[in-house]
Amino acid sequence: MSQIPAELKYVSSHEWLRTEADGTVTVGITDHAQELLGDVVFVELPKVGVHLAADEQAGVVESVKAASDVYCPVAGEILEVNAELEASPELANSDPYGAGWFFRMRPADAAALDGLMDAAAYASEIGA
Repeated sequence: MSQIPAELKYVSSHEWLRTEADGTVTVGITDHAQELLGDVVFVELPKVGVHLAADEQAGVVESVKAASDVYCPVAGEILEVNAELEASPELANSDPYGAGWFFRMRPADAAALDGLMDAAAYASEIGA
């Protein structure tokens, strides 16, 4: 059974978002996504400073089973990427909501977060 932390927001492409105290957002892939992918062996992250549109490709995660795009859940600027994930991509499997985060960003419009799924809606989306 996938973990779906109640304090996070979710999108149907299986990314999660956590709003930080300073208004920035941390993004990663969900526990459900990493379960579907299997053992993650490579992660390509976006470049710091780039501005992405909502639903624009932000990176790629490759596993022993498949490669999958990682999408930017809301429009904004990439502020930081998780370099530790590039060196240890398996963190996306072992700690998807902690050390396995992908990037931090500043949303162009904080109100865009209001339209994203909560934990109950995401659980329904994935049939959990």
